[in-house]
Amino acid sequence: MTQPIVRTESLGGSPLSQAARAGRLSEWYPAIPHAADGWRAHAEHVVSSVDSGWLDALAPAIAASGAAAERLARSAGGRGGVVTTGQQPGLFGGPLMTLAKAITARAVADMLEETTGTPVAPVFWAATDDADFDEAAVVSVALDDGAHELRLESRAPTGTPMARVPMDDEIIALLSTFKGAASSTPHPSFVGAVERAYRSGTMVGDAYVEVLREVLEPLGIAVLDASHPSVLQEGSRLLHSAATQAEQVSAALHARTQAIRAGGFSPQVEEVEGLSLVFTSEHGVKRRLPIHEAMKAGADSRLSATVLLRPVLERAILPTLAYVAGPGEIAYFAQVSAVADALGAARPLVVPRWSTTIVDARTQRTLDDFRATVEDFSDPHAVFTRAARERVPEGAGQALETLRADTLAGVDRLRGAANGLLSDPVIDGLRRNLEHRLARTERRLVAAVKAKEAEVMRRLSAARGSLFPHGVRQERKLAYIPFLARYGPALVEQMLDAARVHARAVVAGAPAMPANAAPPATARR
Repeated sequence: MTQPIVRTESLGGSPLSQAARAGRLSEWYPAIPHAADGWRAHAEHVVSSVDSGWLDALAPAIAASGAAAERLARSAGGRGGVVTTGQQPGLFGGPLMTLAKAITARAVADMLEETTGTPVAPVFWAATDDADFDEAAVVSVALDDGAHELRLESRAPTGTPMARVPMDDEIIALLSTFKGAASSTPHPSFVGAVERAYRSGTMVGDAYVEVLREVLEPLGIAVLDASHPSVLQEGSRLLHSAATQAEQVSAALHARTQAIRAGGFSPQVEEVEGLSLVFTSEHGVKRRLPIHEAMKAGADSRLSATVLLRPVLERAILPTLAYVAGPGEIAYFAQVSAVADALGAARPLVVPRWSTTIVDARTQRTLDDFRATVEDFSDPHAVFTRAARERVPEGAGQALETLRADTLAGVDRLRGAANGLLSDPVIDGLRRNLEHRLARTERRLVAAVKAKEAEVMRRLSAARGSLFPHGVRQERKLAYIPFLARYGPALVEQMLDAARVHARAVVAGAPAMPANAAPPATARR
């Protein structure tokens, strides 16, 4: 089978995210170390700042096996560190972005280990404690007629973590459609992993973790289940501090948010007046505590972190040398450092993830046949209209152009022959009216061609569904499992090779901008 093209893309993001990645906001972001000596010093500091028994304490939440367990063991006991990344659950393992993040963490860990001589293990933080059902319950697949969104409709009460949201029998029909996107593939074990994990009665978070572990552990990437009690136990000291010092943390966060706005940027996470950065759990549902209540809840064993506190918590319980983040995450780390400072905790170091588009062989043939680029498909109409115009019968196209030229020339002759009897506005109005009618006729002709050329439009729809499902970049929407089922370990190696180029630049302190990068897009995770 012909291997796909793995493109490296521009990460894009908000002005705040881009300024941070350019190193222009050192007051809010720890600087990425340069050269081996800088990274060695950073690694020594991080490793010494975390309890050397961190792996034993978190082993139930990580439950690593195989290559992932071996790599973690080398980094444990004060011998080394980790590179982390994470994502909230996504249906059937989530979109391609999830795999891209994990592979970036592996590539950065490899590069740091090579640069410093210190063992470094990649860890994926599966945020099963997240309560965003709308995000967790959806993924898209590319079929012959374009992208199809798969979505769970049944839901638990608002605020229920995905670790406590069960799936019902609707998962059976969704799984059938999902399998259709990866039917008759050379590597069915990846689809088998999804089938085993996503069953009626299984929790959304548990299924997500099961798929991630089956896919990532052979790559040496461990998966941490964030909702496991051992995570909250290890983070309890920081969570209690965030609760009892909620007023100070809120003041620091407010000052940072004002500074971000004063710098001409927009904060990624809006302040919610009067609320702390900790949740409590009541009957299985998360509730964000008001500041006055949080300050009295320091001994509450049910506390958990909001998005701005989570990176600080992670850095406190893991020897995290760097967190691999998307553009949206990078933007909110401008606020995370204020939270860390207020708590007297370490500022986590954030580095950008690798971004990709995978162009499969069928899509590439379509691009070649229609002389199109990947970027052309970002416009929902341009490629389709151009293809239809090229297929308008030659005589009809020429006749329409002749009619347009003759009609507009006739208007000009009328203007001259009227000898002032008709004002210029009247003539101009006539010209606009006739141009409008001619354009409308041309659109109808093109639409008729589109309807007739069904196979052409189907191929273009399939390509757009693969490259820009529902109008957004592939990695944000499209499931990665069908890619793995089709191309297997060879695709992973291609992705790792591309991610290592990115990681090498990151470790050198200067993320690369590839020659084939897409134009900057809106913020992505």
